[in-house]
Amino acid sequence: MIADPNLASLTAIAVYAVLWGFIFAECALLLGFLLPGDTILFGAGLLAASPSSQLNVPLLIAGTLLAAVAGNEVGYLTGRRFGRAWLERRETGRARQQLRRTEAFYERWGWIAIVIARWIPWVRTFTPLVAGTAVMNRRAFTSANVVGALPWAAGLPLMGYLAYQIPALRTIAYTIAGIAITASIVGAAAVALRERRRGRPLPDEANPPQSNGDVAGAAHDEDSRG
Repeated sequence: MIADPNLASLTAIAVYAVLWGFIFAECALLLGFLLPGDTILFGAGLLAASPSSQLNVPLLIAGTLLAAVAGNEVGYLTGRRFGRAWLERRETGRARQQLRRTEAFYERWGWIAIVIARWIPWVRTFTPLVAGTAVMNRRAFTSANVVGALPWAAGLPLMGYLAYQIPALRTIAYTIAGIAITASIVGAAAVALRERRRGRPLPDEANPPQSNGDVAGAAHDEDSRG
């Protein structure tokens, strides 16, 4: 995991630039899953609460919201332009089957998936890309993008701001973050295991039973050879 930048050593303008750049990259680039988006937002809120800070909280939140929404839009467009073309060039039946499943999922659950993914580290980086690959409805994606980004971009900095005055909130925030990370890892492992089992043929499918006609035909062939 990439280390958090030392925000306290930066000027206000530099803090804005680093923060918004990190948030955009985390949402728009595949390597963005390495960036500590939640941590840096919480840390920016702590820094803004310091009496010597020159950070403006409303401006901090507004810029974060724009960076988060723009990053997701770029991720969606990247998946739609390049991810789908890459999958369609693959001639394996498994790739086509996975694409159909993904399309069906995003057609039914895509909106709520985009909203929830905003709060799950790592998942929020890949979700827009997959949504674009599945050609999720553009208006539905954008509305879910904004709805999910608004409480995330405002909530974490405000939580850090309040935690500066109420230290107990810091412990609560870290606990919630730990639960979210654990849930994302367990969920991803469960999905991978399910897909692996689904790809294996059942014993009956691997060795289908012979019908009575097949058995009789085999017996007749043996008698003829004899």
